[in-house]
Amino acid sequence: MENKSNDATPKRPEGERILNAPLVEMNLPEIIKQIKSEATWTNSDRNSVTLFKSETMRIVLLGLHENAELKPHKANGVISVQVLEGKINFTTEQENVLLEKGQMIALQENILHGVIAITESFFLLTLVIKNK
Repeated sequence: MENKSNDATPKRPEGERILNAPLVEMNLPEIIKQIKSEATWTNSDRNSVTLFKSETMRIVLLGLHENAELKPHKANGVISVQVLEGKINFTTEQENVLLEKGQMIALQENILHGVIAITESFFLLTLVIKNK
């Protein structure tokens, strides 16, 4: 397997980050600090960073300011959401679930869902992409 990385960008000038390798290490407290230090966090209601990206899986760390909302949408695969900090309201057409630090949910593909941050929150989103 060839290692895949992300190059430096104007929003993340610190340089490349490994996105796919036989083993990808993720220091979540440090990444949360990084997200909070970026202009995007200061100037908008959210910020995120992709931690892992392969043909079959994505792991993204998302940060939302209090009252920030991810509008209802569908994912093209099964997802899990694990709250690391704060409290979010995860909604589908049938259910509302309040998730706090240490809690998580799993959701089947193509189900309309949204998120509202009750407090400043950080959570891991894992997407498992359906084989074509």
